[in-house]
Amino acid sequence: MAEESAPTPTSPAVTEPTGAHQVPPLPRRLAEPTPVVLAGTLLWLAGAVLFGLTAPHGVQFWTCVAGFLLGITGYGVFRWQRAASRRGSRGAWKGLAGLDG
Repeated sequence: MAEESAPTPTSPAVTEPTGAHQVPPLPRRLAEPTPVVLAGTLLWLAGAVLFGLTAPHGVQFWTCVAGFLLGITGYGVFRWQRAASRRGSRGAWKGLAGLDG
């Protein structure tokens, strides 16, 4: 527990230690989320097909269908936000346009 009489800094100064190096940005192929999102969505689809053939009314099938539909919906929102960022929309996420080739 901190003492109440201890002084608290009003504006903490952020200083880099001597010899600190800037962290380089990730390579484009590692920063690109599209392959990961699409691969995950396709895995949900593969699971839905597999369980649709073996147990069409089981909870595993419906879980995979829901995962696939959420993946498609999420990818659509992702593409929509990326397009808005590229257009320069005020409410769009920042930094997504740099991933577009």
